[in-house]
Amino acid sequence: MTDLKFIDIHGERIAFREAGDPDAPEALLLIHGMAGSSHTWRAIMPKLAKKYRVVAPDLLGHGESSKPRSDYSLGAFAVGLRDLLDELGIESATVVGQSLGGGIAMQFLYQHPDYCRRLVLISSGGLGQDVGLVLRLLSAPGAELVMPIIAPQPVLKAGNAVRSFLSARGLRSPRGAEMWSAYSSFADPATRSAFLRTLRSVVDYRGQAVSALNRLQMRAEMPTLAIWGEDDTIIPVDHAYAALEVRPDCRLEVLPDVGHFAHVEAPDLVAELLDEFISQTSASDVSTVPNG
Repeated sequence: MTDLKFIDIHGERIAFREAGDPDAPEALLLIHGMAGSSHTWRAIMPKLAKKYRVVAPDLLGHGESSKPRSDYSLGAFAVGLRDLLDELGIESATVVGQSLGGGIAMQFLYQHPDYCRRLVLISSGGLGQDVGLVLRLLSAPGAELVMPIIAPQPVLKAGNAVRSFLSARGLRSPRGAEMWSAYSSFADPATRSAFLRTLRSVVDYRGQAVSALNRLQMRAEMPTLAIWGEDDTIIPVDHAYAALEVRPDCRLEVLPDVGHFAHVEAPDLVAELLDEFISQTSASDVSTVPNG
């Protein structure tokens, strides 16, 4: 996995990973989900970097990026990603978003269409109301008081010891590792605060409160791919079919025996699907608007 790099943007430190040839003709922007980080792309970045320039940031409030008392809306994240691409000299990219990152990717397309060559949604948020019960509960008032109790240091220490024990014996669960990583991050007060601000910008007690379905209609010519785990219990695969109704030309890949983290649970297949998708929609087929 590539090492973290850091860049200051508008006074905030943004962490990101970068791999591949900076002069490659195609760039990919990988956007992680809620309570995640760029580390979630560890299994597919090396595969994609063989052909593409790949950039995976820690969103503001996540991972090793700054966690200010700030705006954590989809629109704010989209602006931050545009600024990052500007700083890195990337004029346009294939934008890949997983979970919350999918909602951000659609917002990015809406706000900054000239930066987006293709859109890839992996178990994306923003396509329906349903969402896991835990997220709905944590969006409720008072979660600030509960979260330090449900993620105490002794429990985290014991859990990490068990995970190390099982890993040493070859017993690994990619899906479980992702969920444990998110849970473990709640031990940090700044991360908890940023998580709740992010969560409440898109989820309430009834489920997802923001719909990005109309964003999919903004550029009908935009090549779009949706990848979903058939066993996703956080954002059900029904949402993928909702996207297909809005964009019948969208390519949909539903992966059996895969849950919410397809890029971690089936990295070889996801990397292959991404490469195939980009190859089949060559640069000459992608209609872009010059940056203004």
